[in-house]
Amino acid sequence: MKNERVHATRYRTHQDAKADLFEYIEVFYNRSRRDSSLGLVSPQRFLRDWVKAQQTKDAAA
Repeated sequence: MKNERVHATRYRTHQDAKADLFEYIEVFYNRSRRDSSLGLVSPQRFLRDWVKAQQTKDAAA
């Protein structure tokens, strides 16, 4: 993350840096990283697959 965000960006203030890193972690990283508790898929993919399974289940009923 240091190379991608911190070293590649010049922030005007410490608060700007904190806000940018928070956004990166919460908006991008946590939603796209693979999670062992979800079967090593990202939360986004897990949710997409779950919704699709629910729709398939509802259509079959």
